[in-house]
Amino acid sequence: MADGRVERGNQTRRTVLARTVELASTEGLEGLSLGRIAGDLGLSKSGVFALFGSKEELQIATVRAAAAVFAAQVVQPVHEQPAGVGKVWRLCELWIAYSACRTFPGGCFFRSAAAEFGSRPGPVRDRVAAARAEWTQYVEQQLHDAGRAGAFREDAEPVAVPQLAFEIIALMELADSESVLHDDPAPYERAGRGILGRLRALAAAPDELPEQPTAVSPPG
Repeated sequence: MADGRVERGNQTRRTVLARTVELASTEGLEGLSLGRIAGDLGLSKSGVFALFGSKEELQIATVRAAAAVFAAQVVQPVHEQPAGVGKVWRLCELWIAYSACRTFPGGCFFRSAAAEFGSRPGPVRDRVAAARAEWTQYVEQQLHDAGRAGAFREDAEPVAVPQLAFEIIALMELADSESVLHDDPAPYERAGRGILGRLRALAAAPDELPEQPTAVSPPG
């Protein structure tokens, strides 16, 4: 009986977080409340409170849930791929697909959460900042690994990994922002062309990369 209650509680928690990540991506983390979520899902407010305890705990759990979705769609699919520029580009393709197919209705969850909480100190901001830092570090690690694998030209200037990672992430996030604002897939293709251009210019074997990104379908 105890195991059954635990499983029901875990299932309710998953149901709640599936709803909160969706809501937060369009209305912001601040728009979440225990009462609203309970009403939306036909649950008791006391039951939702028992699972999360406070609005802040609900917000932090929502960020963690969004990070798990992001990892499953963007990071895990390239985990076994050999180091190199091909892996870096595939990671970018997966990020673009994650954003373009509106995994979260409001586009990239972490771009919007960072804009919402960037100037608001506290545990929620800390969790958002940590998630973004982990993503940046992962991109940088893939570039470092590509360099160690000999994927970059020896006759070029040494690759400044933090700068290159910054440029790649900036292009993708601008594409996300512009696409969401204008309901237009074109920014993703522009970002893809920019990223591919940088990688091909640095690659020891540029022919291993496509000349142009794959076309992106309209959102929705």
